[in-house]
Amino acid sequence: MNRRFVFKSLSAAFAWVLFAVSVAGQAAGDPVSVIGQVVCCLDCWQEKDRSKVEYGSSEDLLKAIGCVEGGDPTMLAVRENEGFKLYVLKEGKFRLPGENWIEYIGKTVTIEGRSEKAEKHEHLVVDGLEVVKESLAAREAKEVLGKTIPLRLADLSGSLQDLSLFKGRVVVLNFWATFCEPCRKEMPDLAEIQSEFAPFGVQVIGANADAQEDRAKVLKFIREAKVNFPIWMNSSTADMVRFGLGVALPGTVLIDKQGRVSKVISGVVDPEKLREDIDELLAMPTEAVATGPESGTGSDPMASNERSLASSVPS
Repeated sequence: MNRRFVFKSLSAAFAWVLFAVSVAGQAAGDPVSVIGQVVCCLDCWQEKDRSKVEYGSSEDLLKAIGCVEGGDPTMLAVRENEGFKLYVLKEGKFRLPGENWIEYIGKTVTIEGRSEKAEKHEHLVVDGLEVVKESLAAREAKEVLGKTIPLRLADLSGSLQDLSLFKGRVVVLNFWATFCEPCRKEMPDLAEIQSEFAPFGVQVIGANADAQEDRAKVLKFIREAKVNFPIWMNSSTADMVRFGLGVALPGTVLIDKQGRVSKVISGVVDPEKLREDIDELLAMPTEAVATGPESGTGSDPMASNERSLASSVPS
């Protein structure tokens, strides 16, 4: 066999091996270990100066649902010097608990994985993930847990209602508005929960955020959605913030028998999870509760205010 031919053949084979190893290395990517914040998309991240305004508010998380469901690539924002580098997240050895990354949006995580070059943003193939910090919304919500937050609003008849008068009951306080489509979506579930749990001492209350002049729209909404629980008018974004919800509708607060915030839910409620949460609160032993700051009688606030409370139930 011609030696020159053999040499050329071996050289070609060696070159091919090197090429294959190179391609395999690129496919595998460079190993990385980074810490950053999971964000729904580039546009939402760039809406504000993130060196000054933290991402992960209730509004950010609600908007993220649409971004993720719309197919926007979920990203990881990693601080580099005075700015941030963004990676597109890809599932690797780490397996998502659901269909997408929505559970991790807004959270700060440590990721072990591999980086892959791409046209715009590097891809980060996630082999391991650990949450090291909850989202801003979750941290704000935790600040109100266990606290009694006052709320006084007028019902549909104009009578002033006070949340403190509902001590002794489990309260599901839902903030909503007629212009909020997700609010319309969850109304049947809330009405069903009102019917199902009312005999056990549970009260759903709808705190409406429409303007006073839109009362006719509110009444129309109530009839169409078959709302069967009290509606209080003129709630504000300030009220929602005090309850740890942020300013985006809808939002729901679960309040225990002692009048303390038990859970804060931004966005549409999961009715089955809400039922489980209510069952847990109902199973808790009832402690002695005050009648509210203005009663001073020691009597049962539910009995002494029966006419007032009933006046807020839509008909």
